[in-house]
Amino acid sequence: MHILLLADGRSPTTRRWLASLLEGGLEVSLISTFPCQQPDGLRSFDVMPVAFGALGGTQATPVPGGGWLREQVKRFRPAFLGLRHLAGPLSVLRAAGAFRARAAELAPDIIHALRIPFEGMLASYAPPKARLVVSIWGNDLTLHAQGSPFMRALSQRCLRRADGLMADASRDLRLGRLWGLRPECPTLAVPGSGGLDLKVLHKTGDAFDMGLPAGVPLVINPRGLRPGSVYHETFFEAASFVLRSMPEVLFLCPAMAGQPEALTWVERFGLKRHVRLMPTLPQTQLWDLFHNAQVFVSPSAHDGTPNTFLEAIACGCFPICGDIESLREWVVPGVNGLLVPPTSPDVLAGAIQQALEQPALRSRAAAYNARLIAERAEVSAVRQQVLAFYEALAG
Repeated sequence: MHILLLADGRSPTTRRWLASLLEGGLEVSLISTFPCQQPDGLRSFDVMPVAFGALGGTQATPVPGGGWLREQVKRFRPAFLGLRHLAGPLSVLRAAGAFRARAAELAPDIIHALRIPFEGMLASYAPPKARLVVSIWGNDLTLHAQGSPFMRALSQRCLRRADGLMADASRDLRLGRLWGLRPECPTLAVPGSGGLDLKVLHKTGDAFDMGLPAGVPLVINPRGLRPGSVYHETFFEAASFVLRSMPEVLFLCPAMAGQPEALTWVERFGLKRHVRLMPTLPQTQLWDLFHNAQVFVSPSAHDGTPNTFLEAIACGCFPICGDIESLREWVVPGVNGLLVPPTSPDVLAGAIQQALEQPALRSRAAAYNARLIAERAEVSAVRQQVLAFYEALAG
């Protein structure tokens, strides 16, 4: 079976999805909406940038060039998001003909767009007889689809065109129906990265050497800057509250090094000695941090099931997340994590202190979450579900 993925080729999520499909014996082609190096093992590879794709972001490794403009994007990120919601759909319309022609030439059994904006929007222009699977990411419908009338229209078009829908939260499968997915279309809830290779993940954790002090409590927020989705100002203010009674705690922030917003918050709340703004880390180094940190924090208001959340709890990290529907599918408050209002720094601070002060709670949660991950997110089981979904759809 030949699968054509339409995705951000720089993204670790895309790379893991590719690896899982190739491991499952499928032929895979990739059309990347961001410039990137060609991954190994592909049948074909193309780049079709849409929605300012050449500028990159904080969640993936950027390509060289465009440095000045990328710095302006960092500085004015919320305004840029609004501009992207207006101009991004227009770029989709410009690329639609080229994508349709290339998809017809490749003639895959399945086209799979790994999120709605803007890959699913572009995929909705696939040849009429092509079988199209769309994946929803956590804020595709709750945030981005409502960013402009153009975003709404193309999100609805995408879901009306889809022949199958995947999401990492049952909530998004339900929302997909409300946004236009046909009643007869099959759906599947699986982790957005295609699952976790637990053997590889647990081989890390023994090489922890990042210049961090030994024996101090570690709290990690690895979400990077996600305007409108994750309330990082809440996190930094909560850190200042925690430090009043627990001054030994160190807060780690991968994917935030050099970000103007993060630097401003660190300065405002007096956190220079207690926060490490780190670059985007290789996957194994991030897993090392998860193995050694006590608490994972994600004060999100718009999310599905973040891959970092799954990786953190698989490594034994205690999760504290925004109290939203998708995370309630995983977290039983007080049992295997805590859920808090994402805009309440005092409540978040109290949850962090509770987790740090109660090692028995963290130990029980780690055992619970290990079983949960093995049951619902282990890569080989997820791969079998995905392959069966593709096969049924391809007929």
